[in-house]
Amino acid sequence: MWASPRAPVVLVRVGGTVQSAKDLQEPTGYMETSLSYSSIEDLQLLSWDNAPKYCVQLSFPGGTVLLQAANSYLRDQWFHSLQWKKKIYKYRKVLNNPSRWDVVLKEIRALVDMALTSPLQDDSIHQAPLHIISTLLAENSNLSTQDHENIIVAIAPLLENNHPPPDLCEFFCKHCRERPRSMVVIEVFTPVVQRILKHNMDFGKCPRLRLFTQEYILALNELNAGMEVVKKFVHSMHGPTGQCPHPRVLPNLVAVCLAAIYSCYEEFINSRDNSPSLKEIRNGCQQQNDRKPPMPLRLLRPEPPTPPPATLLPLSTNPSSPEPPSTAPSNPAPSIPISCPTPSLPLSPPPSVVNSSEILVELERNNSANTKRKGSPSGGDSEPNLIDCLMVSPALNTLSIQLPAQADRVLGCFALILKMLSDYDDWRPALASLLQPIPFPKEALAHAKFTKELKYVIQRFAEDPRQEVHSCLLSVRSGKDGWFQLYSPGGVACDDDGELFASMVHILMGSCYKTKKFLLSLAENKLGPCMLLALRGNQTMVEILCLMLEYNIIDNKDTQLQIISTLESTQVGLCMYEQLCDRQRELKELQRKGGPTRLTLPSKSTDADLARLLSSGSFGNLENLSLAFTNVTSACAEQLIKLPSLKQLNLWSTQFGDAGLRLLSEHLACLQVLNLCETPVTDAGLLALSSMKSLCSLNMNSTKLTADTYEDLKAKLPNLKDVDVRYTEAW
Repeated sequence: MWASPRAPVVLVRVGGTVQSAKDLQEPTGYMETSLSYSSIEDLQLLSWDNAPKYCVQLSFPGGTVLLQAANSYLRDQWFHSLQWKKKIYKYRKVLNNPSRWDVVLKEIRALVDMALTSPLQDDSIHQAPLHIISTLLAENSNLSTQDHENIIVAIAPLLENNHPPPDLCEFFCKHCRERPRSMVVIEVFTPVVQRILKHNMDFGKCPRLRLFTQEYILALNELNAGMEVVKKFVHSMHGPTGQCPHPRVLPNLVAVCLAAIYSCYEEFINSRDNSPSLKEIRNGCQQQNDRKPPMPLRLLRPEPPTPPPATLLPLSTNPSSPEPPSTAPSNPAPSIPISCPTPSLPLSPPPSVVNSSEILVELERNNSANTKRKGSPSGGDSEPNLIDCLMVSPALNTLSIQLPAQADRVLGCFALILKMLSDYDDWRPALASLLQPIPFPKEALAHAKFTKELKYVIQRFAEDPRQEVHSCLLSVRSGKDGWFQLYSPGGVACDDDGELFASMVHILMGSCYKTKKFLLSLAENKLGPCMLLALRGNQTMVEILCLMLEYNIIDNKDTQLQIISTLESTQVGLCMYEQLCDRQRELKELQRKGGPTRLTLPSKSTDADLARLLSSGSFGNLENLSLAFTNVTSACAEQLIKLPSLKQLNLWSTQFGDAGLRLLSEHLACLQVLNLCETPVTDAGLLALSSMKSLCSLNMNSTKLTADTYEDLKAKLPNLKDVDVRYTEAW
C-alpha cells in the first residue's frame, strides 16, 4: 500500500475493469464499487524514486488509485487505453452539446488527431470518433453547406482505412445529391468509395455503403463530361494491367448497378400485385375472379397504330393444327389479348387507344390454347418460354415504360457501367456468371431502352470465344429463360431481326461438344425463329436446319418437308441442301455395302487422303481402323462418324484433338478400343469420352490427362479394363 501527499491511495493488482474502494478513507483490500471513466481527473505513470513497479496512477475526487500490472507492456496498454477512454468521454460530452460551430470543428480536428496518434491497435479507436461525429450530424440537420464540407474534410484522414458508419453514409449521400459538383466529392469521397469497392464483402449487411457508392457515381455523372469521369473511375478500379488485382471490385460494382437499376422501376414493381404477373403472361390467361381490380400499367404508345387485319404467324411445325378460338375479354376496358402461341396462332388486331399516356394491359383467357398446352409433351405445369408468349403481337413492340427524368438518367449511367465492365477480358467471365440467372426485374426486361443498352453486354458475351463466358447466355435451369431466349426473334428484347440470336447460336454450336443435344433444344423451343432467319438467308440458320435433317433431329414428316421448303427458298439454302443430299446418299451407300473389316492408312496420310479413301469404296463393315503416325487432325472426325461398325480406332501420334473427341463421343457409341497415345488431347476433350460406355481399352499415354479427369473417367466407364496413363499427371 502506497500513499500520496494529498490523498489516501489504494494499490490494486487489476486483472479486469477499473474499480474503486468502498471507502477511500480506509485503503484496505480490493475495490468493490466501480468508478466511472468520466470521473478520472488525472492519469499518469509513476515516476518518483522507490515507486512500485509497473504502476498507473489514477486521480479521482477524494483519492488516488494505483493500478499495478505484471509487466511494463501491460502497464503501457492500460495507460493508453484509460487515456483514450477518458478523452473519448470528454469529446462526446463536448460534441453532444454544441454551441459554437467553429469550436465544434476545432474539437473534431482534435478528436481525429487523437485517434490517429493513439498507439493502440483496435478498430474501435477509429470507429468511435466516427460514430460520435455521425451522431452530431444526425442531431444537427440544419448545418450550412460550408459546415458540411469542413466536417467532411476534417474526418477524411479517419476514412482512409475505415468504412463510414451508416448514419455518416446518409450524410455523405445527402451531400452527393445536393452538391454533386463539390470538390469534396472528388478529393475526399473517391478514396472512400475505392476502399468500399475493394474491401466490402457483403452489401447485404451494410446496404448504406452500397447506397453511398451509388450516389457517389451519380455525382460523378453530374460533372462536366460526366460519363468520361465515370469511365475513368471504373478504369481506376480495374487498374492499368490486363488482370484486376482486386477480386471484390467486380461483384461489388455489379451489386451497385443492379440495385440502382432496380430502383428505377420501383414504382412499377410496387404496383405489381395489381398487374398481370409474369407467369400469367406466360400461361396466356388471367384469372379475373381471383384478382383485385386491375390497375393500369403506365406504358406509352408513341403513335396509335392502325389496326391491321388478322394474320397468321408462321411459327408452326404442324400446319394442319386447328386454330384456337378467341374469346372476348370480360373487362370492357381496352385490352390487348396475349395468348401463348400455338400452331397457326391468329393475332388479334390492336385496340384503339383511349388515353394517350395510359393503357390497360390485360390478358385474354384462351381455353383452347390452355387445353392444347396441357396436352403438350412438355407437361401441363411447365411454363412456356417468355419470348414466345409475351411478344406474339406486333402491337406490343410499340409499348415502352415511361421513367421519370431522374430515373432515366440513373438507368443510363449504370447501364453504361455494365457495358464498360463487359469490355474487360478478365472481368467478362465473372460478369457473365453474375448475370446468367437474369437478375433484373421483369419491368426492366419490358423496357425497350434498357434492353437496347444491355444488348451491347450480351453481344460481348456472344463474341467471347471462352466457353465459360458464352455458355452463360443459356438459362441456368431447363425451362427458364436466359439471354439466349430473350434476344431471340419474337423475344421481348429482340430489336435486330435476330442478328444477335444468330451470332449466339453460331458461337454456341462451335463450342458445345453436345451438338446433338443443343440441336434438340433448338428444335423443341426455337425451330420457328431458326426457320424464319433461314428464310431470310442467314447462313448460320441454314446450317442449323441442315444439321437437324442430317442428324435426324426432326421426326415429324410435315416439319421435315417444311424445313426442306425453307432451305430451297434461298440460294444458300438450296446449295447446302444439295450437299446434304449428296452426303446422305454417300452415307447410305457406305452403310449398305460391305468392305474390309480392318484398314491401316499409310504414314503421313492427311485428312483429305482419308476422305478420298472412304468415298472411293465400301467400308460399312469396317471395325478396326489405324491412323497411327499419320497427319490427320480433328477434322477427320467428320469422316470417322460415317463408320457405324467401327469398334477399334488407333490415333497414336496424330494431331487429333479435343474437337474430334467430342464429335466421336456423340456418334461412335459402339467404339471399344481407342488409342490416343501422344496426341494433343486435354481434359476438355477426354471428359467427353464418359458417354462412350462401350469403351474397354483406352490408351492416354503421354497426353495432358490430369488425375481428376482420370478418376472421373474410371467412375463413368464401367467396362473400362485396360488403361494406359503413363507419362501423364495421373501416372
